[in-house]
Amino acid sequence: MNTDTESSVMRTLRHDLPASLVVFLVAVPLSLGIAMAAGAPLAAGLIAAVAGGIVAGWLGGSPVQVSGPTASLTVVIAGLVHTYGWRATCVITILAGTVQVLLGVFKAARAALAVSPAVVHGMLAGVGIIIALSQLHVVLGGSSQHSALANITQLPGQLMNLHGHKVMVGVLTILVLLVWGRLPKHIRAIPAPLAALLVAAGTAWLFGWNVTRIDLTGAIASWAPPELPQGDWHHVAGAVLLIALLAGAESLLCCVATDSMHGGPRADLDRELSGQGVANVVSGLLGGLPVAGVIVRSTTNIRAGARTRWSAILHGVWVLLFALCLGGTIQLIPMEALAALLVFIGIRTISLGHIRKVHGHNEVPVYVITMAGVILVGLAEGVLAGLALAALLALRRLTRVTIDKREEPDGRLHTTVSGSLTFLGVPRLTQELREIPAGAAVDLDLNIDFMDNAAFEAIHNWRQDHERLGGTVTIDELHDEWYTIAASGARMSPAKSPPKAAGRWWLPWTHRDSDASTSVECRLTWGADEFHRRTAPLVRPIFTELAAKQQPTHLFITCADSRLMPSLITSSGPGDLFTVRNIGNLVPRAGAAPSDDSVAAAIEYATRVLGVHTITVCGHSGCGAMAALLAGPAATAELPQLSRWLQHGDLSLTGLGGDDAGDRLDVLCRLNVQQQLENLRTYPGVDEQVAAGRLKLVGLYFDIASARVDIVPPRSPDLPVATTTSLPPEPSQR
Repeated sequence: MNTDTESSVMRTLRHDLPASLVVFLVAVPLSLGIAMAAGAPLAAGLIAAVAGGIVAGWLGGSPVQVSGPTASLTVVIAGLVHTYGWRATCVITILAGTVQVLLGVFKAARAALAVSPAVVHGMLAGVGIIIALSQLHVVLGGSSQHSALANITQLPGQLMNLHGHKVMVGVLTILVLLVWGRLPKHIRAIPAPLAALLVAAGTAWLFGWNVTRIDLTGAIASWAPPELPQGDWHHVAGAVLLIALLAGAESLLCCVATDSMHGGPRADLDRELSGQGVANVVSGLLGGLPVAGVIVRSTTNIRAGARTRWSAILHGVWVLLFALCLGGTIQLIPMEALAALLVFIGIRTISLGHIRKVHGHNEVPVYVITMAGVILVGLAEGVLAGLALAALLALRRLTRVTIDKREEPDGRLHTTVSGSLTFLGVPRLTQELREIPAGAAVDLDLNIDFMDNAAFEAIHNWRQDHERLGGTVTIDELHDEWYTIAASGARMSPAKSPPKAAGRWWLPWTHRDSDASTSVECRLTWGADEFHRRTAPLVRPIFTELAAKQQPTHLFITCADSRLMPSLITSSGPGDLFTVRNIGNLVPRAGAAPSDDSVAAAIEYATRVLGVHTITVCGHSGCGAMAALLAGPAATAELPQLSRWLQHGDLSLTGLGGDDAGDRLDVLCRLNVQQQLENLRTYPGVDEQVAAGRLKLVGLYFDIASARVDIVPPRSPDLPVATTTSLPPEPSQR
């Protein structure tokens, strides 16, 4: 035996073997209870657990998923058993498994994930309520009725004729299930369902209570081959597809859920679907229930430490050995205890967490309709009703149109249409456009990602009518030019366009659509107009909040260089930065000559009134002020004001090496940032707050050519620096 094989065996013995025993202890009572609720032979639940564990565990695509009989199919199976009989139901299970194998072969697994979770959770909640109602009658000493409504109407009469011992066993089982999760951890190592059945069985045996016993005598030996269903084959085919799709969807959704719970290999969904199909074929041939991936057992398996598929396989082996060798011990379990277990499980399917999730996405109607349909009409009908409502709500969301109209100070009417323009939104669109007064000057912004022909015709016809009556219409499209292309007669793309930023404010004027010959004044006017049309509607709510007071967190001191944009390189927005710009991003030392109150006033106001947390000095590459310092006084001889101002940068020359001109300039630009950080400490208010930890000083350096921002460490080792402001490195530099 080689080393890899030995390692695999040791891993299985260490992790998967104990996990398989835990899952086995959970699977046996659940399998028996599901078989009882479905009206199938009790042995059918154990057979399905064996087939699901061994076959689906071996052939499936998930390393940790555990398959077996599932409560979600109980209602369907009960109906099939009542209509066709048990042996014919086994044939339907075989055919459903064949369909699943074919779906897996043709790579159809991903399609099952398109089902809305609200429908799935609503279906499970409806099935859980049906199971709880039917098994409640068994707990009370009676028998379940043929429908949920019948169970509800017969419940008062059942309560009037309570059977003492049977009710006591059921209540005891539920009490154990309720309190088990609060017991010490070493006690909770025994699964709650097994513990509840053991306590109920032991108590009933000890006191000699008159309860209904489970009898598996000869159940395995009395196997009979499946037989063909008798009846309308259209209904049989529908039942086959229903079981195949519901079991397949539950297995695949369980796969996706378990993938997020472990760090092993991800599930192969198509292989999982085919493996489930083979397991259903085997289960049907042997007389077992339909098989699917079960979230309760899979979660238990993962929490117990399972690493590979051997845990699921071994759990099936233990169930098989139990059925063959220890089946007689099941006779000690009261039927009422199994029914109480199913009542508890049924009620637990109504998860408040699921309801909160669907409420957060406004899908509560889908959840409620699915659940009500499953309870009142049937499983297939309830699921179809939920899917139909989910599709309608999704279509409504996808085609929702928002229309905003406001009058500008110059009298023009600014109208913004947002969303996807389809024929479903045409009635509202037409109504809103017709309310615009005749002769008005209209700026129409189309912030849309799709436009069909009906929507185009509505807008185009309105525009022609409006302009014919003396009005003007200026259309601006913020995404792809849907209207312009349609008006030109070109063929439209069937796909929705990807979202784009509203406007291109960060581009220089020369890189946009404005005419290069336009004067500076006209460019400013054009830019303000573009801001009003595109950006102002988006930022107006923010500026409304900021109108009363500013509360910046940073004082940002940087150069007046036109290539440096503080809000762009820091991804900051309105109200974030209190900005000071000057030539060379200089901070005159306190009391230095020539005096300058502008920067000092900004520092004083920012630290004492605004209460900023950080002061940032940001330099940049190729700074003209630093180049002038390197060139000496002669470079600014004809600029006396600039020459006096640059005297505040003389200290930055200290420590400059003798590198070539290009390197010296780059080094000086960085040294200058460090020097200005030191100059800030000469202001008493700043130094006190830095020493107390209430204020941080940050140095940044923007390399223009690479569009990269770096942290500049302080020259003094005791100077606090906030390193979180730096941008992440480029992928090639990581």
